[in-house]
Amino acid sequence: MSRYDPAEIEPRWRKAWDEAGVFTARRDPSRPKYYVLEMFPYPSGRIHMGHVRNYTMGDVVARTKAAQGFSVLHPMGWDAFGMPAENAAMERGGHPKDWTYGNIRDMRDQMKPLGLSIDWSREFATCDPEYYGQQQAMFLDMLEAGLVYRKNAVVNWDPVDMTVLANEQVIDGKGWRSGAAVERRELTQWFFRISDYSAELLAALEGLKDWPEKVRLMQANWIGQSRGLQFAFSTVDAPEGFDRLEVYTTRPDTLLGASFAAISPDHPLAKHLERHDPAVAEFVAECRRIGTSVEALETAEKRGMDTGIRVRHPFDTEWELPVYIANFILMDYGTGAIFGCPAHDQRDFEFATKYGLAIPPVFGPEGAEEAELTEAFVPPKDQPVQYIRGFAGDEVQTGAAAVDAAIAFCEAQAVGRGVTNYRLRDWGISRQRYWGCPIPVVHCDACGVVPERKENLPIRLPDDVTFDVPGNPLDRHPTWRNCACPSCGAPARRETDTMDTFVDSSWYFARFTSPHAATPTDAAEADYWMNVDQYIGGIEHAILHLLYSRFFARAMHRTGHLPAKAIEPFNALFTQGMVTHEIYMTRDDKGRPVYHLPEDIQRSEGGATLKDGTAVEVIPSAKMSKSKKNVVDPMNIIAAYGADTARWFVMSDSPPERDVEWTSSGAEATAKHLARVWRIADEITRDETAANDADRDLARATARAIADVTAGIEGFAFNKSVAALYAFTNTLSKSTAGGEAKRDAMRVMAQLLQPMVPHLAEEIWAMQGGTGLVAQAPWPKADPALLIADTVTLPVQINGKRRAEVTVPADMPAAEVEKIALADEAVIKFIAGQPVKKLIVVPGRIINVVI
Repeated sequence: MSRYDPAEIEPRWRKAWDEAGVFTARRDPSRPKYYVLEMFPYPSGRIHMGHVRNYTMGDVVARTKAAQGFSVLHPMGWDAFGMPAENAAMERGGHPKDWTYGNIRDMRDQMKPLGLSIDWSREFATCDPEYYGQQQAMFLDMLEAGLVYRKNAVVNWDPVDMTVLANEQVIDGKGWRSGAAVERRELTQWFFRISDYSAELLAALEGLKDWPEKVRLMQANWIGQSRGLQFAFSTVDAPEGFDRLEVYTTRPDTLLGASFAAISPDHPLAKHLERHDPAVAEFVAECRRIGTSVEALETAEKRGMDTGIRVRHPFDTEWELPVYIANFILMDYGTGAIFGCPAHDQRDFEFATKYGLAIPPVFGPEGAEEAELTEAFVPPKDQPVQYIRGFAGDEVQTGAAAVDAAIAFCEAQAVGRGVTNYRLRDWGISRQRYWGCPIPVVHCDACGVVPERKENLPIRLPDDVTFDVPGNPLDRHPTWRNCACPSCGAPARRETDTMDTFVDSSWYFARFTSPHAATPTDAAEADYWMNVDQYIGGIEHAILHLLYSRFFARAMHRTGHLPAKAIEPFNALFTQGMVTHEIYMTRDDKGRPVYHLPEDIQRSEGGATLKDGTAVEVIPSAKMSKSKKNVVDPMNIIAAYGADTARWFVMSDSPPERDVEWTSSGAEATAKHLARVWRIADEITRDETAANDADRDLARATARAIADVTAGIEGFAFNKSVAALYAFTNTLSKSTAGGEAKRDAMRVMAQLLQPMVPHLAEEIWAMQGGTGLVAQAPWPKADPALLIADTVTLPVQINGKRRAEVTVPADMPAAEVEKIALADEAVIKFIAGQPVKKLIVVPGRIINVVI
């Protein structure tokens, strides 16, 4: 072969790996194991450069660990349930299953040319009955263990699509798909008791030392531990049965600044009033038409309705506060009731100002006099402030100390108790849609809710459904919905809700350890392979997916499906940056933006234009987006340059946690570099130069390359490994060492390249006479003796500024180093005959001269 030809090289080596079964994971108790996992993709039908970067990172780690002697598990699967498949069925006709499996086939065909070291024999999709049948079995185990329950919950209901919507699917109070005004309905839903684990999930974050700090903080904030006071107001003029109003507050130190109480539109008292007062019913209905996310409530206009009910302040029975129904209070946090202290909460301030309520301050800046407020005064809890109406008197305290004092005071007065609460709510998993895992229970008029028998699992989704009528097709499928009660045999109805797709992705990591087992996991396989040693994925999954997976691992241990060591399933976590690209834009005759694909752009000295010469506005790099057309198809890159070019590029330009900008010039430069490496290797095969003194220098450079590349990979600094390989390439190209020494070095080069550009590495390995496949060769080890430099270059600092440098033997005594430094021409010139007051040699680091 006369030139580097990826189109010929790459398929040949992938075939060789497949035939040798190189990447098949095997449980081998005689070897240490290493489990590498990237967050599995949704089968949208096309891979993108983000996929290439994510899976190449995992592949670099997997290949390196295999070379280092580990038994490696590196699997792939598909997060395949969810609304996009149903939407496609509605829009294009057909069946979600056909669309999903077609996309899986297409994406698998696109991923395989990348040369990833994946054990494809373990592949599964979450929509496989074999997978979701085991999920159903675990649901039944969790139900028996008390980790699953059913209750009424207020949800977002789309009256046109006839389905529950997540908060994110409610846009300006309307269904994201139908555009219909969303209603707040109370439906019976299934829940996982994740809140039972709030304290444990929070405390365990401290032990996840190999997780990014920002992810641990995001999880801690989501769990949301707070210490506060729970107490009850006594009511005045309230309906029978509502003589007390329970309140939870994290700022009991502001209780003496209360000016009103308020309840959620979903509070039991509000519901009672709603049934008996049309005006209340109308107001509550209006409240339920806005979004229910924290963000929606924060941005919505603060509105309330005076119920006419009053509550007595616990420290002054003559002090009565009005009770409002307010649109900004969530029922699922605390008790669904608050007291308002408008002087020290901006939301309460806006509400009190709107309704003409008092705004008495409790504290102010240290040393300040009481004054009328124009906005709420909300300092950090650790900032000292002057209390005006404090439980410990009028003194300077931090908010944190005052909260503790207020709780202690209230407990001493038998007014409530200190309570630790968590923001984390139980996980509602019911979804009114077809393309999801069926919940395996049956509703019987005689027996109630009855778990399905395990021998009847999986409860398969019926294939003969249509989407021409809004709503869940399972509700109107009589031969699937109607069944016999597993308990008494009488006619019964299946649960037609399916599970939240977060459930599917919350245990797939465990299933990969034994993907074909007749139970959710195989004990021996799970004990060997768990935990995931390195998990890789996007920061967008830092909260819910990881939190739900941590809960599920605990639930699986409790129900006998995972060992105790796996309750924290991911030992190390890495969140990678995005791949970005410039955006190319023109405008139509109405001034609206028109976006163009990168392949439609041509560059010249005059700038970027379309191929017809139309000038194009170039917008700085942003996340690749189909709508902005700034996407690069990996298949086009592979066709033009080869998979190794794509792999090398996404590893080379920036640290993996940061975004990397894809440029055509960068891809071309990468391809040229890899061709140069091939050319150097080809030349070395014919080098007959005899051994000489340069052999040792090359051996030292080889040892340094091994150390630097290894350190870069193990430290998740792949760009540093790439830089070390660039330097090693330059050294080899200039070396005058003997031919055999160069071939030895080039074989090491192939081993070091193998995790990043595996096809080229195999070609070089074979060219240099390597035994077998480089993918199965052991990782090279640097000779420590060769890492010790013969010489060292020391900077010479004169009066605190660097003025020169000298190169001396590494083991030269300090007295001799001093002589060489003072004899250096640059040092002599700068000193200019002035006496040297002090000269200090720091061995191996620096020479300090004071004149």
